[in-house]
Amino acid sequence: MHPTRWLAVRVGGQPWLPRFAPAIVRLDLLLRRLSAGRVTLLGFAGLPELFLTVSGRRSGLPRTTPLLCVPRGGSWLVAGSNWGGPRPPLWVGNLVAAGVATVEFKGHDTAVTARLLEGTERASAWAEMLRVWPNYAKYAARTEREIPVFELNPR
Repeated sequence: MHPTRWLAVRVGGQPWLPRFAPAIVRLDLLLRRLSAGRVTLLGFAGLPELFLTVSGRRSGLPRTTPLLCVPRGGSWLVAGSNWGGPRPPLWVGNLVAAGVATVEFKGHDTAVTARLLEGTERASAWAEMLRVWPNYAKYAARTEREIPVFELNPR
C-alpha cells in the first residue's frame, strides 16, 4: 500500500470532510495546473484519479472535476458520491445530459461515453470500487439516495 494512502482513507471517511469539498476540488485543480499535471491530491496518496471534463447542461461550458476512479481494462469506473451528501454532485447531471465527456488520466486525454450502471452490473462495479476506496460504504450510509456509478468507455 502507498505510504500515504492509509491517511487519505482515514481523512476521507470523516463526517466533517464534505464541508470542505469545494475547497478540496479547487486545491486539486490548482495543484494540477501549477505542476503541469504531475501533482494531484489523490495521486499524492497513491490513489487513481482522473479529470472529467463535461459540458454544463445549462451553460454548455466545459466543466472539469477531479474524481477518484477505478481503472477497468480500457475504461474507468466513477461514483457520484458527493462524500455521501443528500444530492449528487453537479457533474452527474451534466454527464447524464451530455452522455459524452473527456477524461484526462495519467496525462492522456480520451473522449469517452458514459454509461450509468444498474442492477447486478452496478453491484459488481460497486464491489470493485470499495476495494479501491472503502469510504464509499460510509458515503452510502450517510445518504438515502443510491450513489450513481458510471462506466466511462473510450469512444
